[in-house]
Amino acid sequence: MAVRRGHTIKAALLQVHSIAGLVLALLLALIALTGAIMSFEDEIVDHLNAGIMHVAPRAAPTLMPDELVARLKATQDVGKVSAVMLSSDPSAAVRVRFGRDEQGARPASLYVDPYDASVLGSPRGEEFFATVRKLHRWLLIPGDAKGWGRQVTGVAALGLIVMLISGLVLRWPRRAGSVKMWLKPNLSLGGRALHRSLHAVVGTWVLPVYLIMTLTGLWYSFDWYKDGVVWLLSRPHVATAKMQPKMSAKPPGEAGRIEAQAIGFDQAWTTFRREEGGHFAKALLTLPAGPGTVIRIRSWAKETTLDTTRDEFRIDAVSGQLVSAERYADKTLGEKIIANMLDIHRGAILGWAGKLAFMIAAALMPLFSVTGILLYLSRRKLRRPAQPPLGRLVPGE
Repeated sequence: MAVRRGHTIKAALLQVHSIAGLVLALLLALIALTGAIMSFEDEIVDHLNAGIMHVAPRAAPTLMPDELVARLKATQDVGKVSAVMLSSDPSAAVRVRFGRDEQGARPASLYVDPYDASVLGSPRGEEFFATVRKLHRWLLIPGDAKGWGRQVTGVAALGLIVMLISGLVLRWPRRAGSVKMWLKPNLSLGGRALHRSLHAVVGTWVLPVYLIMTLTGLWYSFDWYKDGVVWLLSRPHVATAKMQPKMSAKPPGEAGRIEAQAIGFDQAWTTFRREEGGHFAKALLTLPAGPGTVIRIRSWAKETTLDTTRDEFRIDAVSGQLVSAERYADKTLGEKIIANMLDIHRGAILGWAGKLAFMIAAALMPLFSVTGILLYLSRRKLRRPAQPPLGRLVPGE
């Protein structure tokens, strides 16, 4: 009875595994391949733009951000500046980013000389990786993060979790303690047996990586999942603050007057440098997207190797008052996990080797799509009743 029940459960799991795989095969392959392409985006972009990211250091002081933006606008027909990336390195160029135009498109950013605001060029590869990122996260569905594309990728991630768990149960060998049974494919086989060996064994290799990818990827797809992770890993007061809806920095009656006045970077930049001194390597100053005067500043320490290991400040652009300071060093372990979600998702938390391992795992996803479909078709063929030879009568006819 127990054996029959086990066969029934495995048959049901096989159905679930097969149906989920057939429905999601192409979608998961697309998401995985675009993720693999982005694995070394930073290194590729830095290599492509090495000639415009640096300048010769000079004895003259670098321009304050407002003067730099003003000189840039005086010589270039550019849109509304939304952010500037500044550095403590006197040889680093300033990167200027722009807001979306009336059609919703975002102009290419510019690298600018910090001493005289002359344009060094637009970064090559920026538009390509921006498109790949939209395809990976939102499948190029209109609305980007506010559209329904992120829910589709979230459902695909949930489906992959189902396939990983069901696949692990289905391939559980009788000799579970044998490393060879788990990790060595039998390449001497052919046809369906080879497809099954590759599907099962290589799937075992990448299963931990896929679990990490999916569990962290869900963070970007579902608000309920994100709020749950924040509640679980953060201190109560931090979780409450993060889960509150975004509010305007100023009362509604004051918003119209604020929007009419020009908001600059200088006051916030001065306050930030007074707070941080020379401890930062680079800082991204971002103007508020809507009414308000609070500028967000993300800064990275000189010893930081991860993009997500950063401090975050909010400073009033008019008064220069520090509104809040969120330092990475003050976070608990759970809050550091939340802060590093993207670098965990892509394996960068483990350094260069981790990024390479995650890239290879992502690039292998089409293998499971192809072998899974082949296995499904071969099962259908095996289950199909044998046809009588042509011309022979079948009993009962």
